[in-house]
Amino acid sequence: MKRFGWLTSHATFIVLGIAVGLAVGAAIWRPKAAASRLSLPSNAAEAVKLVHRAVAKEVDLGEPSAFDDAKRGLIARPSGKILGASGNVVWDFDALSFVKGEAPATVNPSLWRQARLNGNVGLFKVADRIWQLRGFDLANVTLIEGRTGWIVIDTLTARETAAAAMAFARQHLGDKKVSAVIFTHSHVDHFGGVLGVITAEDARARNVPIVAPAGFMEEATSENLMMGSAMGRRAMFMYGTRLPRGETGFVDNGLGQAVATGEVGLLPPTIVVEAPHQELDIDGLKFVFHNVPGSEAPSEFVFEIPELKAFCGAEMLSHTLHNLYTLRGAKVRDALKWADYIDQSLAYVADAEVVFNQHHWPVWGTTRIRDFMTKQRDIYRYIHDQTVRQLNIGKTGAEIAETLELPKPLREHLSVRGYYGTVRHNVRAVYQYYLGWFDANPASLDALPPLEAAQRYVALAGGGDALLAAAQKAYDAGDFRWAAEVLKHLVYAEPQRADAAELQARAFEQLGYMAESGPWRNFYLTGALELRQGPPQKGLSLELATDLLRHTPVERFLERMAASLNGQRAAEVATKINIVLPDIGESHVLKIENAVLHHHKAPPANDADATLKITKGMFLRLMTGQAGALDLATSSEAQVEGSRLALGKFFLLFDKAPGTFPIVTR
Repeated sequence: MKRFGWLTSHATFIVLGIAVGLAVGAAIWRPKAAASRLSLPSNAAEAVKLVHRAVAKEVDLGEPSAFDDAKRGLIARPSGKILGASGNVVWDFDALSFVKGEAPATVNPSLWRQARLNGNVGLFKVADRIWQLRGFDLANVTLIEGRTGWIVIDTLTARETAAAAMAFARQHLGDKKVSAVIFTHSHVDHFGGVLGVITAEDARARNVPIVAPAGFMEEATSENLMMGSAMGRRAMFMYGTRLPRGETGFVDNGLGQAVATGEVGLLPPTIVVEAPHQELDIDGLKFVFHNVPGSEAPSEFVFEIPELKAFCGAEMLSHTLHNLYTLRGAKVRDALKWADYIDQSLAYVADAEVVFNQHHWPVWGTTRIRDFMTKQRDIYRYIHDQTVRQLNIGKTGAEIAETLELPKPLREHLSVRGYYGTVRHNVRAVYQYYLGWFDANPASLDALPPLEAAQRYVALAGGGDALLAAAQKAYDAGDFRWAAEVLKHLVYAEPQRADAAELQARAFEQLGYMAESGPWRNFYLTGALELRQGPPQKGLSLELATDLLRHTPVERFLERMAASLNGQRAAEVATKINIVLPDIGESHVLKIENAVLHHHKAPPANDADATLKITKGMFLRLMTGQAGALDLATSSEAQVEGSRLALGKFFLLFDKAPGTFPIVTR
């Protein structure tokens, strides 16, 4: 046994970034394209330009108020790069500087507008005693001036970007200590950089309050763990982490520019807001917190600061239609609950003069705040209600998504356009929430898997050449969706055909150029890239996640381990293993029977085949791939009692998921 494979592959959730679930792009190795498959991106087809002209005609993309708001209060703008300890680029302030002026033909003009707005980066004064740092990462840092120092709202994804943001703020606002940290919710782009804001030692020595909503630690440390390998791989598509920056590549994520790529950490909260509504005095200011679990995140709150006449909408509110289902893969969110929380929040902003959120720019003024929030409320409620209405008359999710149109007041309101989520995939999310994957047609009960279906479709079409000709005809007619559907079968069935892969790549490009949603564009263009270059040869780096992993309960890793057991190899196995972590006073008994791994936090079993005694630190190094089987055998931090052979055979029963599986090919 060369390596405990499960230990080095199943913590990829940490470097997703997002909830963001979110991908840490620079951690991905980018392979060179094979010369035979290399092709330059396509120019925008006339059908794409027609779509762009229709969008520009439908809404006023030049409307100035959002541009004024996005620049309002600018104090200073950063430039250059933020580097990691090894000299790697964690963040590049100038990478998207090409986003200016009129939209090119290869970018939807509405998405281009959103990218220009997100390009207003820097330190901004929001209101008296409130500042924001925007464009240092996907999310914002908000600074509230307390009685003794900075109350920091959210801390970005990475230690490096958070430290740079705080240094930039102190450069322009003066040097103040951090007097409190508030995590608005459990997605990593809002807490991962906390160790760049304050060290664990300083927080402990000064008893700095760290405030978070109910369920925060459980959600923050378990987000994506069970499905980490699959989510991490799909997140490469959603966030465009392999795409070059440019007019034919990555432009924006809609929710913000991009995701930082540095060290991810966590500090456990010292104050957890458990009640639905709870008042706290934080460094001389009264905060009124309102828990909104199950809206944009499973653990989230919003809050009022009455003295400052300000309201923070966390990520429940933003200048985009958000995701009811995130394309990287996650549990579907409750649209009805989300809309109801916003409706309740309208009472909390009755006296507010500003609403600031943890993405995008604030909204000022009572009238504009109410308009913004009612539109946000009604977009989720409309999608919910109209989807439910139609599914109750027998429409499928795909049929509803194809035909559901927003009413004019919502369609023309640019702050609920589909820059991140979209009406189409959110409709499918509502359908899935209530009725699941099955459309009730018996033919769908036991449909053929994709590869076998593809082979039969190719045969039905009269062979690969005939199918390719049909796809080319659709492409030439500007019917890129149908071309992509036809070519999917041919690329699956005959993966050696470079002509099919190239035409599919070009169809994806045109669909990407059309897309108003940043993630849709990224998915299409990454699909095109991988058809030409293949999947990445390495998955996501885990070393950057050590400071977060140390707070993850051992049970979470054992749950993921159980889900990595190869049932066929374990079919005739009956074994019991003890894992003991003396330095944290824990022991777990692992038992395989009926091809299932059961684990219990319990004293070591006397009848176990082997006992592995290991420190938590060594356990984490194994988890992050910094140590392997040889280290385990020679380290003073690990001891094996009982049968080493039984222990080795036990670990060989688990599959390793490197996170590089193909998506657009088979």
